[in-house]
Amino acid sequence: MIVELLILGFTLSLDNFRTSIALGTLPFSRRRAVQVAVTFGLWDGVAPLVGVLLGRYFGQAIGPIADYVGPAVLGLYGLYLLVSSLRSTAPEEIDHPWVLFGIPLSLSLDNLLAGTSLGLLGFSPVLSAVTFAAITTVMSFAGLYLGRAAARLIRIRSDLLSGMALIIMAVVLALEASH
Repeated sequence: MIVELLILGFTLSLDNFRTSIALGTLPFSRRRAVQVAVTFGLWDGVAPLVGVLLGRYFGQAIGPIADYVGPAVLGLYGLYLLVSSLRSTAPEEIDHPWVLFGIPLSLSLDNLLAGTSLGLLGFSPVLSAVTFAAITTVMSFAGLYLGRAAARLIRIRSDLLSGMALIIMAVVLALEASH
């Protein structure tokens, strides 16, 4: 039972990992990286807990749109970064509320559905939430630093690079959801 939970947690954290790589191209301090990674993990931990508690009805009601909300938010934030990079100087550090709260929340909708399913299968809601939160936090932190390394190799303004990467990620996630 724990192996299945770890595999599911890892799989569900991949969208946060990929997004963190894109966000990692923006400048950030270690403190900000920890905040972003923990927030990604927190939402990915809360979502299955809520899913288990709300049950099948809510999961079925939100199911058709859950796969599209995350990509839409990513795409909008990427577009925002592109436009703002053309209108301002390069940022010194990530300091956008959407990075800390909006994007992680929107990417956690799949975990809400997973939590609903796990609850129906008899998995512990607390164990599921803690497992998903821990895996996503680690994956997001790694993604942020991988993105930072990529930004050093690719000499382009960080917010412009991040905006392009987020838009590409939004398209990839939307295409994955449609199949």
